[in-house]
Amino acid sequence: MDDDRTGQDSRPPRKQKRPRKVSARYLENVALHYLKRYASTVSQLKRVLVRRVDRSVKEHGGDRAEALGWIDALTQKLVRNNLVNDDAYAGMKAQSLRASGRSTRMIAQKLRMKGVASDLVQRKLALATAEVSDEDAARIWARKKRLGPFRKDLATREENRKRDLASLARAGFSFGVAKKIIDGALD
Repeated sequence: MDDDRTGQDSRPPRKQKRPRKVSARYLENVALHYLKRYASTVSQLKRVLVRRVDRSVKEHGGDRAEALGWIDALTQKLVRNNLVNDDAYAGMKAQSLRASGRSTRMIAQKLRMKGVASDLVQRKLALATAEVSDEDAARIWARKKRLGPFRKDLATREENRKRDLASLARAGFSFGVAKKIIDGALD
């Protein structure tokens, strides 16, 4: 609750919860809970679990190497049971990002950051690009950001041309595609 006079929070700061001591069963529960909430790659799930292990080892001590072995065994089990599937994740993410107007470069970068293998990224990008071309994605992005022909006030279109081109370039689109969209007409 805020104190009206000072504008400061009158509650004491929350204490950081103490991490639990890790075990194979605890890590499995954490992984299943995480997978219920988020789609994930093997690499991403391992990062989450390793953070838990590191906090626990720092607080309670223990054998980090043994816990990392549990993580490897757990992720192999989850892959065997098809609860973690990098192929399906990459396909879903690439199509979703492409439909929302992201460029090929941006999609590739996001997938690599999630730990998807490069050959898999290239295959999924090819499939996503077959459905929505780079030009169509740039048009979607320009419409969402109200750039070029999608501006509310078309009178300011020419004075903002460079800014709009730069915005599409930052989004990962080539100059040729950006120029075509910004200088084009509403479809």
